[in-house]
Amino acid sequence: MNLIAAIKKDEELIAEMDSLLHDTIQFHIWWLGQSGFLLQWKGKRVLIDPYLSDSLTKKYLTTDKPHTRISEQVLKAELLKNIAVVTSSHNHTDHLDAETLLPVLKNNPGIKFIIPEANRSFVAERVKCDIDFPIGLNDKQSVTIEGFTFQGIPAKHNEIERDSRGNCKYMGYVIEFGPYKIYHSGDTLWFEGMTELLLPFAVDVAILPINGNKPERKVAGNLDGCEAAQLGKAIHAGVVIPCHYDLFSFNTADVNEFVTAASSIGQPFRVLKIGERYDQPVKQYTV
Repeated sequence: MNLIAAIKKDEELIAEMDSLLHDTIQFHIWWLGQSGFLLQWKGKRVLIDPYLSDSLTKKYLTTDKPHTRISEQVLKAELLKNIAVVTSSHNHTDHLDAETLLPVLKNNPGIKFIIPEANRSFVAERVKCDIDFPIGLNDKQSVTIEGFTFQGIPAKHNEIERDSRGNCKYMGYVIEFGPYKIYHSGDTLWFEGMTELLLPFAVDVAILPINGNKPERKVAGNLDGCEAAQLGKAIHAGVVIPCHYDLFSFNTADVNEFVTAASSIGQPFRVLKIGERYDQPVKQYTV
């Protein structure tokens, strides 16, 4: 089977990122596949939920749930440098992958690692780090690192699960920097109160999954394309970028369903190819 090609990959993609590293005007976002993105603004880089390996394909190769890859791997994880912050939204391997994170943590001295507080012990074991190294958040908590403020948002996958201390196991993050706000939902369904929770942020970019919720897949579900478009509209998102599709054959979606839904309700959107860049229009503000 021919894999879906990345628009840019490996050294060519890194060269593009490096060429824009000190852009003082715009921020840039690259889709790295699945729910993984690299955010770059004023010389700083935030790596969001990266999955840059074939660990799941190898793990499930001989099971009844094969994770057959349908798109190219866009980057070797060891190529990622100058990363200020890396995030994980929850413990599933396509959002917390040791084969990706170990070289990223090794090659980026001073990097900060943001996780749901509920997952601290699991994360430390998976990536073989000191248990105090990750920065744990819960919903209604925030932390500011290198000019980026990360606000914890609950995620429902397929439930809003909490540990014995009330900490969310599945989360999204609103990332605020300068005049901009990005919402990366992590894996989530729509839940009661979600719109009211997100509306005050007036997000410029909402990054939302579209692969849907189908129990026959035997994995937790997400928003589908129509729901992602409707959520973007409900929270007045400046633009919606769809994700969490075109990686595994058993757990994907037709992005054109999202495009049709968003177009029909007037929700601005941008569909990226793997390795493609989104440039946010300049937003004027006063300090």
